[in-house]
Amino acid sequence: ASEFAVFAEVGEAIAATPAKLAKVRLLSDYLRSLNATQLPIASRYLTGKAFAQSDPRTLQAGWAVIFRALLAATKLHDSDLHRIAGSHGDAGKTAFEALEDRTNPEPFTLAASKELFDQLQQARGPITKTELLQARLARLAALEGQYVVKILTGDLRIGLREGLVEEAIASAFDVALDDVKEANMLLGDIGQTALLASRRELQTAELAIFRPIKCMLASPEPTAAAIWERFAANEPGANTIYVEDKFDGIRAQLHHSRGRVEIFSRDLRRMTEQFPEIVHRGGEFDCDLILDGEIMAFEHGRKLTFFDLQKRLGRKAESGDLFAVASADVPVVFVAFDLLLMQDRSLLKTPLRERRQVLRALAMPPQFQVAEVSAAHSAAEIDAAFGDARRRMNEGLMVKDPESFYVPGRRGMYWFKLKKELATLDVVVVAAELGHGKRNHVLSDYTFAVRDDATGELLPIGKAYSGLTDVEIAELTEHFKQNTIVDHGRYRQVKPDTVLEIAFDSVQPSNRHASGLALRFPRIKAIRRDKTVETIDTLSYARQLAEHRGKGEASPKV
Repeated sequence: ASEFAVFAEVGEAIAATPAKLAKVRLLSDYLRSLNATQLPIASRYLTGKAFAQSDPRTLQAGWAVIFRALLAATKLHDSDLHRIAGSHGDAGKTAFEALEDRTNPEPFTLAASKELFDQLQQARGPITKTELLQARLARLAALEGQYVVKILTGDLRIGLREGLVEEAIASAFDVALDDVKEANMLLGDIGQTALLASRRELQTAELAIFRPIKCMLASPEPTAAAIWERFAANEPGANTIYVEDKFDGIRAQLHHSRGRVEIFSRDLRRMTEQFPEIVHRGGEFDCDLILDGEIMAFEHGRKLTFFDLQKRLGRKAESGDLFAVASADVPVVFVAFDLLLMQDRSLLKTPLRERRQVLRALAMPPQFQVAEVSAAHSAAEIDAAFGDARRRMNEGLMVKDPESFYVPGRRGMYWFKLKKELATLDVVVVAAELGHGKRNHVLSDYTFAVRDDATGELLPIGKAYSGLTDVEIAELTEHFKQNTIVDHGRYRQVKPDTVLEIAFDSVQPSNRHASGLALRFPRIKAIRRDKTVETIDTLSYARQLAEHRGKGEASPKV
């Protein structure tokens, strides 16, 4: 079998192995068998990506390119490929069925696969990308084609998280897992991490300007008392914690060196072009640095809301990319709350208390601010600070251990967030759709509506797919199949008789739905079998929540 076929077969074996330790063992044996050229390539692919996480390149070869390439490579009729795709709801499986017995396979190395992805990234326009992909697919075995398409779509769907790949690297080369995790965090490249592990050189990985790292994350807690208990358990005898407002903006990492500035999102995507004024002013810092902070809409000395900030952001429907388009309608500021590097010195293993002191001493250019921090000594003081944050129109409170190091990419017991949810909405399901991956055979994605008080009409306000158990989804799938009004294949309009309680972060105006509103981050809290369509929430109530968005709180339900 060719190199890439072996990679694909390992992927299939991992997918068929439910036990985590067995997955790691399989993967470890495979990684150990690879040479220095193959190892970094395969390690990246195993996380579902063609490129390293810190690599800003994107393939921009979506389903339309894949579909046309499969058509050309297989000579299938358009309607036949549509039928195959409709039966799977999964691009990789579609590719396998389409390519099986319709290609002339040739040996395909991992290095050749890397070259293919490099060429696809460099190719300008969908026609060139389609031609490149079609030429290669026609010379691949079906399983190889399936895995090329899986990597193109960014998800192997074989039950493998990056953490398991890190474990396999540690096991394969007999190095400490913590060292692997730290190197991967600093490099943003699981492939380079694997290579260093194989050479026993993990200690050479270091924080570098213009190579973003994952943000440190906060663990959510519902009450101030719960947070205080966590700290008390963590650091017995400690009686001071830091509190700062949780801002309603975009998490951002700003890198500066010798007048050059780059801005990265929380998922390490470059978004420098979206905020030219921040870049311009950031060039005025008189030292090399990496800041962690929040970009916020800010005008006339007043913080605006996330909804105002959205006017600066374009949404790409396919990728959910918030940073596609920028306009200068709404001015922004960068609010810095942490300092990760200054000059050549990494501050990741410096206590927050000291990092804050250095940050406060920095001369901030215009359009930069430092987040205000105060001390709290009890749950009651945390609660009071939370109330103050909400009165300042911020969405909640961050609570941090002053002695904590900066731990990128992880939720730990050092940072917490207190953020009380908006009131929920009771809605009715009007459409159900087959899910993706392991859920491609069940109706797991639900479009839901509120009722227009004036006309009684049901008006869609959003779509949710998280929050239910597999058993609940199976029950709803059976129910909706029995109560389908119109069957569109993967998508069904259903009888509006199932009421859901939906939690969300906020309500915003939107022309995406007939209600004129959309929910931000909706998730299903419960199936309300005790409620009927007549009792669901109304459009006027949803509008009321939207009007309260600036205050970050909802009117109480009556």
